[in-house]
Amino acid sequence: MPPHVDLVIVFRVTPPKVTSLSKEQLRQNALKAERQYTALIDTLNRAGLRAVGKSGENQDQLLILVTCPQKVLSRLVHCERYSDFLYGLPMSKLPSVEEDLDAAPLSPADRIRLVHTFITSTPPDGGLGIIPKCKEWDLVESVMALHDHDFNEHWIRLWTRHRIASVQLDKIRDQFGDSVALYFFFLTAYTRALIFPAVLGLVFYFFGTPYSALYSSLLLVWSVVFVEWWALQERILSVRWCTRGSFRVEKRRADYRPGLPWWKKEFRRVASIPIIILFASVLAVILTGIFVLEAFVTQLYKGPGHQIISFTPTILFMALVPKVMASYKLHARRFTDWENHAHQSSHSNSLAIKVFTLSAMNAYLGLALSAFVYVPFGESVMHFVQRYIFSGSRHAAILLERFSINLNDTIKVGSGGGRGEKVAGKVTALNLFEADRENARQKLNPSRLQEQMFAFIVTNQVVGNFMEIGTPYVLRAVDSFRNGKSFRNGKAKKKRVAFDDDSVHGQNQGQVQEKRTKEEREFLEIVRSEVTRPEYDVFEDYGEMVTQFGYIALWSTIWSLAPLMALLNNYIEARSDAFKIATHARRPIPVRTDTIGPWLESLSFLTWLSALTNSALVYLFRPPDDELRTQMDADVDIGLHAHHHHHEHGRNGSAATKELLGQALLVALFASHGYLLLRTIVRRLLELAIWRGSEEAKEAERVNKEMKEKYLKQCTSLTGGTKLVTVDAAPRVGDDWEAFWAVDEGVEEIQRLVKDV
Repeated sequence: MPPHVDLVIVFRVTPPKVTSLSKEQLRQNALKAERQYTALIDTLNRAGLRAVGKSGENQDQLLILVTCPQKVLSRLVHCERYSDFLYGLPMSKLPSVEEDLDAAPLSPADRIRLVHTFITSTPPDGGLGIIPKCKEWDLVESVMALHDHDFNEHWIRLWTRHRIASVQLDKIRDQFGDSVALYFFFLTAYTRALIFPAVLGLVFYFFGTPYSALYSSLLLVWSVVFVEWWALQERILSVRWCTRGSFRVEKRRADYRPGLPWWKKEFRRVASIPIIILFASVLAVILTGIFVLEAFVTQLYKGPGHQIISFTPTILFMALVPKVMASYKLHARRFTDWENHAHQSSHSNSLAIKVFTLSAMNAYLGLALSAFVYVPFGESVMHFVQRYIFSGSRHAAILLERFSINLNDTIKVGSGGGRGEKVAGKVTALNLFEADRENARQKLNPSRLQEQMFAFIVTNQVVGNFMEIGTPYVLRAVDSFRNGKSFRNGKAKKKRVAFDDDSVHGQNQGQVQEKRTKEEREFLEIVRSEVTRPEYDVFEDYGEMVTQFGYIALWSTIWSLAPLMALLNNYIEARSDAFKIATHARRPIPVRTDTIGPWLESLSFLTWLSALTNSALVYLFRPPDDELRTQMDADVDIGLHAHHHHHEHGRNGSAATKELLGQALLVALFASHGYLLLRTIVRRLLELAIWRGSEEAKEAERVNKEMKEKYLKQCTSLTGGTKLVTVDAAPRVGDDWEAFWAVDEGVEEIQRLVKDV
């Protein structure tokens, strides 16, 4: 039986990012590490915790195993319950000091959270102040928890063999805390909610009309209902889990600097807006340039290597966009730190909003350009690109003539031979790029929107699942090979050690000691293997699901099978996320929370934006009623709808297209006002149907009343009993008025009335 370890503190003997040092520097670093390590152990022991250091994966790493005795844990429980009561939280399910911990045990997540908070909180908040990578503890790399492998195996088995409903989310909360459990609850609820649009899209794909107004309207209603329903589910879960208002008892961040005026805080938050706009502009320029190159230039090019040239946009995207996003995330994190947030929840919310802003732009801008630029103005843009290319080609030909460079041989390879050997400019323009306008127009892809939706919904999600599951295996195998270990042999060795030392009655003391030594060695190998894993961040998983929701709500009018593909993906996503947590990541540190944070606001914003995009798409691309039958039997040319409107207005060309887009904008604005009305109605109906009169609402009222009653009882017990309130008697004016108060005439008046009747 391995020892019980609550937390593992990863201690780095030498500072990170140090390559070559002199002997004197090595000696100074060793002395510093010894002093800091000794202070760390003393701090933990003085606080009542038990700590012991063990060797890590390499010589530069030490692992400090920490366990919390029950006496200290009881004190931590009492402090948390006391804080919850003071700040108006529902009394948690943790036992009080007087109760026996064995009779009412803590969940593993609550125990880890209490000990982790005690170690990493600042001293003003009652913690030890051991904060990784801070100035005082710069050699402390991280504070992590160990996995419960028995639970992980059972959990993965449930995900792989049973339905989603069979996985009890309360057990996930007991192991990983509120934050992870809330994510899986959201993922499960969202996956179930996708059943309706998946069936709806399947019906409209085979039996409906392209860009159906009915489908778009029902999709908008579904998205509004889901977002408002989830807001109520958050409230219900917070009451059920006793976490409603947990932000009020959150510990302060170590980097928080008190005393900053409120206007400076607001100024710092506003100051990040220009940076966001700058990066958004850079990203928009890059994505637009790649879009023009992929949609027009590569289609016009017909010279040598045209098949290879077609991969240029993808190469540019992979080379530029990740670097821009990485640089932006770095600056966003720095600005968020500069904003001086008091609590980690507000810090994480601010960072999530900043990062998701550009992530959503990266995800949806390509579809927006195709829908509102490529389709309405595709022919005009194609002709403009042709003029630009031929103008540039003539200048390039002049330069080639000046340097006496002849490209005839190269051009012959790509075009099958050329006859104009003297005029290189004409040969370059006519043979490398398409010159005929009619042929160029034929190269416009009428099904581009559907192909993009398929790539985003299907291809990207398949690649993403492989990156989450397959890539960690590859990286760990490469790391094992680099360290001179066999990935497979190491795993087999651990199994062999586990089964070669079964306890047998009658063993002598030496054999028992040898068995314990081997068990300890096996346990430490497991600890070292978990230390090498990356930390789990629920931010990426939330971002992936919210982005997918945006694809469904904003753009599934283009391809109504998108919800069905998302449903199938989420069926796998729930299992891959569980597998990722259990196998490829460290155990998440439990966090108390009552909401999914800024992601709910992002869902609401995407729902509002879907009212605009869906109405515009339907107005622009829905075929006229007299052509529905014809276009249901053939592929729909979504670019022709603009020309029908041109004929209706008696015009053609870009002027009519601009007028059409202006009308679509008005329709979108009208739809946005309709969305606000729809959301108000749905919110009111769901409030009455789900929250009012529910068990959770009654429980919230009961807990609030119970807390006030306990407070009054405590006040009574402190004063030694109930005291009657004494009131001074009213001053007497005189004894003559005693007769006034002694004579009652009411009965006599009633009797007189009876006699009169």
